[in-house]
Amino acid sequence: MNLRGIVAVSGRPGLFKLVGQNKSGYVLESLDEQKLKIVANIANTKLASLEDITVYGEDEELKLIDVLANIDAKKATAPDAKADGTTLKNFFLEVAPGHDQEKVYTSDMKKILTWYHIIKDMPLFTEAAPGTEVEGAKADDKADLKAKAATPKAKPTNAKAPTAKSAPAKKASMTSKKGV
Repeated sequence: MNLRGIVAVSGRPGLFKLVGQNKSGYVLESLDEQKLKIVANIANTKLASLEDITVYGEDEELKLIDVLANIDAKKATAPDAKADGTTLKNFFLEVAPGHDQEKVYTSDMKKILTWYHIIKDMPLFTEAAPGTEVEGAKADDKADLKAKAATPKAKPTNAKAPTAKSAPAKKASMTSKKGV
């Protein structure tokens, strides 16, 4: 799953795609039908990448990417984000086993389901995240990297080329004029 560049903006509903950056902030494009472009000010706007968000867990935190993948696997039974609290809690017991039921509120569950419904039709679920490897596909690349790391590198030298000695530079003297 590739969620790189998809962010949630504090104080704004929905999700945004990071398009670029200028000196006043980040240029974002909404993922809804309107495709609204905004500039999020760096000084007072908080951005959270979906790639970095985690859900509170009982033992360890759960990555949002894994929760969204589980929701996608059970998309036939995925409730609407406006469903009642008990339906959401029962669904999250299935898709996020081990989440902390005291710290993960129904509002968090609604937000995650809303995000899922925004991105479910995008090709994000079939794309591999940049930097991840498909099993066996990059084995040759790993061997090449190990070989490069094993080869000794030439050490840089700090020796300077010999130069002809010149006359020592004269020191500038400071003179002050008093009583001018």
